[in-house]
Amino acid sequence: MRYLLTISYLGTAYHGWQVQPNGVTVQEKVQDALEKIYKFRPNVTGCSRTDAGVHALEFCCHFDAEYIIREDKIVSALNSYLPDDISANECKIVDSNFHARYSAKGKNYIYKIYNSTTPNPFVFNRSWHVSRRLDVDKMNCFLSSLVGTHDFVAFSSSGRTVEDTVRTITECKAEKKGDFIEISVTADGFLYNMVRIIVGTAVNVSDNKISEDSALDIIRSKDRNMAGITAPPYGLFLNKVIY
Repeated sequence: MRYLLTISYLGTAYHGWQVQPNGVTVQEKVQDALEKIYKFRPNVTGCSRTDAGVHALEFCCHFDAEYIIREDKIVSALNSYLPDDISANECKIVDSNFHARYSAKGKNYIYKIYNSTTPNPFVFNRSWHVSRRLDVDKMNCFLSSLVGTHDFVAFSSSGRTVEDTVRTITECKAEKKGDFIEISVTADGFLYNMVRIIVGTAVNVSDNKISEDSALDIIRSKDRNMAGITAPPYGLFLNKVIY
């Protein structure tokens, strides 16, 4: 049977999702827990590869098992073995052709900026603290221009592993919520560091380092140096996987 597992996690203690030789990852911890349940080590395939320090409110992955355990029992058992910063939320049987990554139609990421003159220890490593006042209207002017189908290579770091850099963004906006600014980006797919570079560029726009109407010029340039800084990973949350 193929199972679709939905989890949440804080990424602070992990070197991202995917198993690596020199760092603890979320995938490793999930496979450890499944091995204790099934007495063999299932291969778990994730919907994406989140970077070190990035969090997930909803992360989807699939695995195969030869014998059936009730889905609610799997969730309960997983949560008894997983560390406190990873939570299993739902598990269900899916078609054998389902793939956590390639069956996804899109994803929504949220980036949280704590915009206050003073730090807040309770959101440390869960948001990017920017003490100077940010101009949400300027940021939205820039962000809204990114909506559409474009070659986003200028908003990608050199570590990307794909050749096709065309993506479709359906939503890109900033919203002020008290001392927080949340930037929401929904697309059919994302390039390496794409959301973090979009966020960093939007902050540079607010700081008048980049023009608020420069989005299309940056896209056309296909030059990473035309975009802004890369925002730190700890403000980024995978919020929703769309199937």
